[in-house]
Amino acid sequence: MSDLIFLDSAGSSIAPAPVVDEVVGHLRRETEIGGYRAAAERRDDLEAGYGVMAEFFGCKPSEVAFTDSATRSWLTAFDAVELRKGDRILVTEVEYGGNAVAMLRRAEETGATVEVMPSDRYGQLDVEALNLDERVKLISLVHVPTNGGLVNPVDEVTAKAREAGALVLLDACQSTGQLDLRGYDYDMLVCTGRKWLRGPRGTGALVVRDEVRKKLRPRLMDHSAAAWAALDRYEPRDDARVFELWEFSVADRLGLIAAARYALDRGMDVIEAEVADRAKRLRDGLRAIPGITVRDLGERQSGIVTFTSEHVPALELKERLWAQNVAVTVSLRGSTMIDMTKRGLDEVVRASPHYFVTPEEIDQALERISRSAR
Repeated sequence: MSDLIFLDSAGSSIAPAPVVDEVVGHLRRETEIGGYRAAAERRDDLEAGYGVMAEFFGCKPSEVAFTDSATRSWLTAFDAVELRKGDRILVTEVEYGGNAVAMLRRAEETGATVEVMPSDRYGQLDVEALNLDERVKLISLVHVPTNGGLVNPVDEVTAKAREAGALVLLDACQSTGQLDLRGYDYDMLVCTGRKWLRGPRGTGALVVRDEVRKKLRPRLMDHSAAAWAALDRYEPRDDARVFELWEFSVADRLGLIAAARYALDRGMDVIEAEVADRAKRLRDGLRAIPGITVRDLGERQSGIVTFTSEHVPALELKERLWAQNVAVTVSLRGSTMIDMTKRGLDEVVRASPHYFVTPEEIDQALERISRSAR
């Protein structure tokens, strides 16, 4: 559909040509000489990828690990945090369902508790109301929620966590690729490639600060994460690659590295400004449509725009828009249960325009939303 107006980069975005060429080109090379030899040809490029991601996140190459998804990154980091009975795990009201299930399960196993941190009047985390003590071991901080436009504070939360000796695990799944993440203070960060970064599906990254890594104990390790030094002894790597597994898609990883380079070349400051401009244009236009309610929270807002129609259920509205070549999706209560329950919402339409969506396309989408919502 060449006239598709694509408003779903928060789901799985459209990869730029250099990313597609990298992935497809390597897959073709594997058909010519086999996977091992093809990977060997790209060994230097794969190694350079750690430096590319370090530049992208503003961290050290030793702090970068590649994974196959944000979920894998998050579970890997979370499982490495030691928990005991009485320990506290703190989450935001916009916590994501996949993270919540993992935390509840480990709480069952260890006797730790999962507690919700309060939000302020804008809907974002209320830093001043944080109740931290020595029992808080981890703060699970969703940077940008999947079901709305707010951007949670990061540095202020991390500063409070440091005073209590707690770790901050930053879920940057929806901020990586739309916000410039260099300069943020956190202990661990997880991201996916398929959303705003415009990389392949089945890719992700994990950032673990060097000083934090020594406090963690990875539970999934193989012979790439550690050397089998003797019959009864292994020696873990002394960098973030201790969280990696040996097997991975070389083509997809090369595609992810290409996506990060593409974003860096365009300029993350430029991308952030363009995404904010498209989202504001969309929000302002939606507010002018009778029967449409914008559902976004936050004093600072991201490129995710959510709304409901007074007359048409969200799932039906999504299908009506797809029939008119406007790509949106729906966020359901089960993905962010705490927030959606608090606000009395079961579903919202989610639109997420990236920089490649023109202002004219935003206006066309608004016209089609107005027609479809009647």
